[in-house]
Amino acid sequence: MPTRNYKPTTPSRRNMKVSDFSEITRNRPEKSLVQGKTSSGGRNNQGKMTVRFRGSGVKKSYRIIDFKRNKYDIPAKVATIEYDPNRSARISLLHYLDGEKRYILTPAELEVGAMVSSSIDKEIDFKPGNATTLARIPVGMTIHNIELVPGKGASLVRSAGQQAIIRAKEEKYAQVRLPSGEIRLIHLTCMATIGQVGNAEHMNKSLGKAGKKRYLGRRPHTRGVAMNPVDHPMGGGEGRSSGGGHPMSPWGQLSKGFKTRKKSKPSNKFIIERRKKK
Repeated sequence: MPTRNYKPTTPSRRNMKVSDFSEITRNRPEKSLVQGKTSSGGRNNQGKMTVRFRGSGVKKSYRIIDFKRNKYDIPAKVATIEYDPNRSARISLLHYLDGEKRYILTPAELEVGAMVSSSIDKEIDFKPGNATTLARIPVGMTIHNIELVPGKGASLVRSAGQQAIIRAKEEKYAQVRLPSGEIRLIHLTCMATIGQVGNAEHMNKSLGKAGKKRYLGRRPHTRGVAMNPVDHPMGGGEGRSSGGGHPMSPWGQLSKGFKTRKKSKPSNKFIIERRKKK
């Protein structure tokens, strides 16, 4: 999945890099696994803006992804590898032997025609795409698509190129090293998928122009120091000014190193080592 570089025929093309989509085998999604998706534009149910600099963007349909992998002991064949506009990873359409179809995140090295399965009480081959509980996965194995709560569905390690590693197992929990560097305890009954998420070259992409950002639904981000004092604490000043104080949000929340995580958060006991500082 290499990237495609453009000739500098225009200023926007000069630094643009996109995926060549060579791994894509189908252009249209499976109709039975697609549903509508509305754009909030950063507004809540009252119409009030809760997230700034969001809006417009290209209209998308949502692909229903099987994050639970709860179709146990039924083999499935990888029918297609498709593009998903809602995530950085590619998705694969599985055809199960009983006729059901489901989408999963495409692991690296998974190809069309391969057979995958998931199980909680039987042995599986530790090859990309197979899913089982953390209790059955050996220490040192690369995994992704990890559940944080048993049966809820995967919520960790789902972006393109990401992977986690099982470091150890103790009593009811496994020590998992996440892509951020954080080491966390996760219950052994949680499901995980073998391998690394595919499309690792996604990090090499370069949008190249402001319009590409608008396609994604992201509007221009205005700096606080460019605003008036009535709009932002860092605004105003005669001539160019950096605000004269510590960087903060429009509501006074300090940024650049100020810790916002609650010290009494219940999940703190599951974090063995915090993520590494950059």
